[in-house]
Amino acid sequence: MRRFPSIKKNSDFQAVYRMGISHANRQLVMYIRQSGQKGNRIGISVSKKVGNSVVRHRIARLLRECFRLNDSALETGLDIVVVARAAAKDLDYKTIEHAYLHLCGLHNILKESKWE
Repeated sequence: MRRFPSIKKNSDFQAVYRMGISHANRQLVMYIRQSGQKGNRIGISVSKKVGNSVVRHRIARLLRECFRLNDSALETGLDIVVVARAAAKDLDYKTIEHAYLHLCGLHNILKESKWE
């Protein structure tokens, strides 16, 4: 089984925060940085302000699934960091995916115009 392409090191997160470009909507904040690698990597950050560990882990799972299902529609060679806001606490998968794709559209990283 292949490993999930995620950002794990604090230095990688800090590099994306410092040198990346950010866009936000009500539910999520997304930072994007060109990595120069083959594929995309995602880092997910959910603060304790959002909720307890069960809520935070649920949001992280939903965001990971959004990334997994829509990775083929994105340009390659990106490091993506997604920060969940407190408004994402009670949302279902479709709403979080909509917010994720909205931010991908703002960053102009979608290959085809799935988001209009």
